[in-house]
Amino acid sequence: MENIIMKSVIMKLNTIKRAGRSHFVNMGPIRLRQPFPTQAIEMIDPFVLLHHYGPYEISETNNPFDLGPHPHRGFEPVTFLVQGEQLHRDSLGHESVVKAGDVQWTTAGRGIIHSEGPTKDLIRKGGTIEGIQLWLNLPAEKKMIQANYQHARHEDFNVIISEDQNVETRIIAGTLNNSFGKIATQTPVNAFMIDAKTNGEEAIEYANSHQGFLYLLNGKVTVNGVEDLELDKNQLMEFNQDGDGFKIKAEQDSKLLFLSGEPIKETVATYGPYVMNSQTELLEAMRDYQMGKMGFLPTN
Repeated sequence: MENIIMKSVIMKLNTIKRAGRSHFVNMGPIRLRQPFPTQAIEMIDPFVLLHHYGPYEISETNNPFDLGPHPHRGFEPVTFLVQGEQLHRDSLGHESVVKAGDVQWTTAGRGIIHSEGPTKDLIRKGGTIEGIQLWLNLPAEKKMIQANYQHARHEDFNVIISEDQNVETRIIAGTLNNSFGKIATQTPVNAFMIDAKTNGEEAIEYANSHQGFLYLLNGKVTVNGVEDLELDKNQLMEFNQDGDGFKIKAEQDSKLLFLSGEPIKETVATYGPYVMNSQTELLEAMRDYQMGKMGFLPTN
């Protein structure tokens, strides 16, 4: 394993636990990439699911990504919008336009109903929409907390710039180099969006108590000097918990999402839009939704 110098401190690089492709799946009428869960990677605790949707061309005659009102309970659905504009509405009364680079972080807790899709303006003018949807688990003690919604704008995130000036790391949640994320989290989590120009290099440090992984949205990078991460090859890399972080070098202009979190280490039971700890709790979630206990959101 290689060691590198970072701010006068020896940084031990995490080894690669596994690498995987991001295969296309159909979610109803929507075709998108699903790096996990798969047969090879069920989940990366505390992360339950990762979807990469788009890029889709949006117009008045073509709108493949429009999620009408639907419920969630027991976890945090998070959207990282890469291109386009989305309208978010929820049963808490929030309505906001999420633009490229923005993040919407929903704590479903005991229950929330929300909808998201391209804005009417984007549909009218035409354009492209692309994003990441992440499902972040909540521990049993927090699964029934009050629902909440956070919308953080692209320009409000703290940014770390590499020494060579070619890599920008936006701190969405967690901490990096004593800078903090905009999003308040329920559990210890890091979420960084990394934009790297060709030949740009950066080292990212994080706690080895976290399980962490990199996901490549576009481009090609070398990880820890030996592993190629590129679209349609190895698009996701999960790290072992045996070091202090990782380093990247961009072979092309690239965009990556890094996520890490403290494992919750609890039994996970999922059904549709619910992430609980038992089948009984799933049945209770379905009953509570049908009884209107998660609120109400009319179709727009």
